[in-house]
Amino acid sequence: MRLNLTVIETMASNPKPNRLEDWAQRTQNTTAIIQDDRSLTYAQWNQQADQVAHSLAKRGIGSEDIMVLRLQNSIEWCVLNAALSKLGAGVLGLNWRLTAKEIRFILENSGATAFACDDQSPEALLPAFDGLNMKALVAVAPTPTLSGDFTHYAALLETPPEPPFYSDADARLIIYTSGTTGFPKGVVNNRSNPSATKDPLLAQQQREYLASVRGEGNNDPEQVLVTMPMHHAAGPGIVRTAVNRGSTMVLMPRFDAEKVLQLIEQYQISTWNGVPTMFKRIAALPKDILDKYDVSSIKTLSVGAAPVPKALKQWIFDYFGPCLRENYGSTEVSMVSSLSPDMHTEKPGSCGKPFKHVKVSIRDAAGKELPQGETGEIWVYTPVAISNYLGADTMDEDTRDKNGFFRMGDVGYLDSDGYLYITDRIKDMIISGGVNIYPAEIEAALIQHPAIQDIAVIGVPDDEFGEQVKAYCELKPNHDASEAELSDFAAEHLASYKRPRSYEIVAELPRNTMGKILKRDLRDPYWQNKERQV
Repeated sequence: MRLNLTVIETMASNPKPNRLEDWAQRTQNTTAIIQDDRSLTYAQWNQQADQVAHSLAKRGIGSEDIMVLRLQNSIEWCVLNAALSKLGAGVLGLNWRLTAKEIRFILENSGATAFACDDQSPEALLPAFDGLNMKALVAVAPTPTLSGDFTHYAALLETPPEPPFYSDADARLIIYTSGTTGFPKGVVNNRSNPSATKDPLLAQQQREYLASVRGEGNNDPEQVLVTMPMHHAAGPGIVRTAVNRGSTMVLMPRFDAEKVLQLIEQYQISTWNGVPTMFKRIAALPKDILDKYDVSSIKTLSVGAAPVPKALKQWIFDYFGPCLRENYGSTEVSMVSSLSPDMHTEKPGSCGKPFKHVKVSIRDAAGKELPQGETGEIWVYTPVAISNYLGADTMDEDTRDKNGFFRMGDVGYLDSDGYLYITDRIKDMIISGGVNIYPAEIEAALIQHPAIQDIAVIGVPDDEFGEQVKAYCELKPNHDASEAELSDFAAEHLASYKRPRSYEIVAELPRNTMGKILKRDLRDPYWQNKERQV
């Protein structure tokens, strides 16, 4: 890659506002990132990003390349991401739990040419790279066992940071869907650079939409706790917003319930984004632990990726105060709606109002739009929704219609004030004796049992009714519950046809790294060798 030195010299005194280079000049000594006992100021972050950008450029990595970052939340992720932004390259966030075989599929599918991981023994991943033209393999662990063509991350910091790089936009972010319904699919996140959109009207809508999502207008620096993983759109989005405001980020590589409370108190955290499972695990801590920490610095807690039970919301209000913001969206369309803290009482059960320039359409099975208040499939238009998965053809009309509405796979309705309610996912719906049963309703009832920490309801085969309801229950620590007790509790809260016909107590429900329960892992064993899957 040849550097355009003329452009760099011209821009040297005029970085783009509110980007890393800008903060490095304006507030160079402000702490930007904290991870355990390590930290970087904005000036240090920018300098290291320049060093890494030059190192990667020497290896031939430029704007046409994609680098896989198989990293937990870390300073190294932030530096690599910033370096790739400076080069105009792409960042592919990869789940660190994937096997070499799974990685191989994604490398081939995406065309990625560089790879970084924090595995202690990265040689186990070498089969994933056989025969592929990889320009750089980087091992990030402090003392990794190096083999093959892996270079240690520290070597990238040996290159001088001159001349400086200046980024116009964030690296284009590529996230692969979980693959719970087949092979994973790559989604190129369209939120990073509206200026690259050719249609001026759409570009303006994207800018206004992003301002709405990020809550721009309140641009004061914050103390941000980052627990969401970087292989999900939420993690990089939190980093992006933090940099835009010149905030300080405290990174947590692995979630630990009590550690969250300790970090909130230690660093006076004002903003934290999590998933329901994280909050449930904090709520399950002993009272003396919960009482030990001062969490009064929290101003905003955002939660998404899964439904939030009412009982959990109430606990959050009681413990953290009126600070909960509930979000709804997907990897393909980004954020759809948000319920502000002050609306939880007025609109219980809602996931909020759509953001600016977002349109929500509720449709029946034939695709006809339903009147306000009626329940149906949710279709969504956002200015940043994708039109195709990476390397795939344009989506068909069953997934994305001609007007750009994306089929979310969820069931819900809009009320008279325009607030959106999610009642279930279509693929989770159980049909028993010709009656539609929605697991979310059953889960919301049973989660109120004092012994249940989390629950997953699925449909399993039944010779007479087609399907019957089965509940998997994860109990709170030091709690017990028998099947008979749970059945009696369900009888108090649910009509007979909705009640589970069987219960199974498990030590832990299967989840992906976002904390979302993998119902297919529970359901598939019952449907093997069946002619139909419902």
